[in-house]
Amino acid sequence: MPKKTVQLIIEGGNDYVIAVKGNQKRLHEQIKLTTEQRLPVSLDITTERRSDRITTRSVSVFDDLSGISYDWEGLQRLVKVERFGTRAGKPYHQIVYYISSLTINAAQFAQGIRGHWGIENRLHWVKDVVLDEDNSRMRQGNAPANFSIIRSLVLTILRYNGYSSITTGIRLISHNLEQIFQLIRNVPTRVVEPNPKTFMVSSS
Repeated sequence: MPKKTVQLIIEGGNDYVIAVKGNQKRLHEQIKLTTEQRLPVSLDITTERRSDRITTRSVSVFDDLSGISYDWEGLQRLVKVERFGTRAGKPYHQIVYYISSLTINAAQFAQGIRGHWGIENRLHWVKDVVLDEDNSRMRQGNAPANFSIIRSLVLTILRYNGYSSITTGIRLISHNLEQIFQLIRNVPTRVVEPNPKTFMVSSS
């Protein structure tokens, strides 16, 4: 995620939890070293047993940022999520690192991260398969984030108006501007006080 986007999140009074992938080599390595050499300020470990799998999740939170050379706006915590267990009798082990502006404990991070993936995966599937988001050629500035918001708005409007099939909805209204405006008018609007949000994303 571009630092400018992170800055906009913080300036908007919101928070972020960003997964740091392997292509962010320097940041990834710095977080890895920090989590290996420092003690966590909070730790949460849970184990789940299902019919064909056993999964143990360990979430460690670190507040020592001295090893991070990147200047991320609002950065407060490093998070290490470790998953290991067996699937269909075969062992597996996975580690994911996050940076965050939040100061919550490990159990709260664990709950937020697990809850996020279920929602994010369903939304991403629709936006990718139906709206072809992943093949978009827009890569500059805020354009990718802006068009992602527009796609989410399209999904919200169609679902509010009773379209269970997004593909059908788009096919029926895409060439009917009057009907599009009618669907937008059907969505209620109300003035509310802005609530802080937490943005959970993967870095790129």
